[in-house]
Amino acid sequence: MFGLTALELARIQFGFTISFHIIFPAITIGLASYLAVLEGLWLWKRDTVYRDLYHFWSKIFAVNFAMGVVSGLVMAYQFGTNWSYFSSFAGSITGPLLAYEVLTAFFLEAGFLGVMLFGWNRVGPGLHFFSTIMVAIGTLISATWILASNSWMQTPQGFEIINGIVVPVNWFEVIFNPSFPYRLAHMTVAAYLATALFVGASGAWHLLRGNDNRHVRTMMSMAMWMVLISAPVQILIGDLHGLNTLKHQPAKIAALEGHWENKPGEAVPLTLFGWPDMEKEETLYAVKVPRLGSLILTHSWDGQFPGLKEYAREDRPNSTVVFWSFRVMVGLGILMLLLGAWGLWLRWRKQLYEKRLFLRFATLMGPAGLIAILAGWYTTEIGRQPWIVYGVMRTKDAVSNHSVLAMSTTLIVFVVVYFIVFGIGTSYMLKLVGKGPEVDEHDPGEDDQHGRPARPLSAAHEQIDMFAPTHADRKG
Repeated sequence: MFGLTALELARIQFGFTISFHIIFPAITIGLASYLAVLEGLWLWKRDTVYRDLYHFWSKIFAVNFAMGVVSGLVMAYQFGTNWSYFSSFAGSITGPLLAYEVLTAFFLEAGFLGVMLFGWNRVGPGLHFFSTIMVAIGTLISATWILASNSWMQTPQGFEIINGIVVPVNWFEVIFNPSFPYRLAHMTVAAYLATALFVGASGAWHLLRGNDNRHVRTMMSMAMWMVLISAPVQILIGDLHGLNTLKHQPAKIAALEGHWENKPGEAVPLTLFGWPDMEKEETLYAVKVPRLGSLILTHSWDGQFPGLKEYAREDRPNSTVVFWSFRVMVGLGILMLLLGAWGLWLRWRKQLYEKRLFLRFATLMGPAGLIAILAGWYTTEIGRQPWIVYGVMRTKDAVSNHSVLAMSTTLIVFVVVYFIVFGIGTSYMLKLVGKGPEVDEHDPGEDDQHGRPARPLSAAHEQIDMFAPTHADRKG
């Protein structure tokens, strides 16, 4: 297929499926925590705006969660079908980590998700709020185990190779490997930031359409506060993550900076733009800022770090790809910082909901967080090539023995099915966003049974007493 090898097709297939998958867990993590905040504010302030926003975003969360689970199953199966040699080699570490994710996070989410989505009028508000919090915690635990596995593949430690197979000797070192804390923090904040941009874009879109009400203003305001706080925090974490990567994966840093060689006594410039040429071993049309590369990556004016020429050609990542994927991520991060600062300025001038240019910008920035996440993952995954387990196992040694025809066929099937299934799911989710939150200022009283589901006849006159009266029985 187009002159590609089975290895290249397997990598494309994995990259395609994970690009679809990672979008949904990111929004799931952010929305779960957002829903917990909304319900907490509803219980604290008794303001129906928070209740209505909870119901609105919980519908979107449910669709997004379902698509994340379905796409995640495909990812797990691919390790056995397309990367069987990797599974045989490192399965004693990656297998238990994935099992821990199922036994902790997935069971926690599965146990409380039904109560969260369908129990508003069936259980007491205390139990319902607790369920929402547990689902939010479950999403974070899930990310923790997945990123522990991925980070071990990036910076492996705590193992020995016995008879050609990885054997864990220290699980603490395996899990808390050198890049794990930075990757977990970076991805978690990225999920919150992407969700804030998504929520903010929906609010801005409704305001531009003239759907100006307290509900839309509230979610717009909350989203802009989150962008303002999380964008600079993410930049700080990214800097720390970069320093950690320089220490443990210097070839990746050289590739994403388009840095080929050092000159004695000279500082490293920061290449803003250019075109790294892997054959000519230089960055063409480079636009450089003197010394800034040294300042950012070594925190000194004249520091140096290894260039790509210090590594054998077969050990170099594709600088052309990661150079630009990294700049897409950083460029979007700068725009997010600008959006947060602009929002703060307009808030101070009491124009946050009226400035149409700002609202258009906020709407356009809706997918920016997800695009930045994809660009970041392309940078970190392509940047570790040619290794699947960095410095231990090469990617070419991990792929299963499939023919080009077999890989081409499955890739085409995946592309068609994914675009149909997830295209429909995403369209439905965006349709829900387009409807906007239902404005309902009605505050249920003791005698209001609207929305209360029917119960078995034996319990028709019994109160389900779990922590406290139900939401429907509360007074505003």
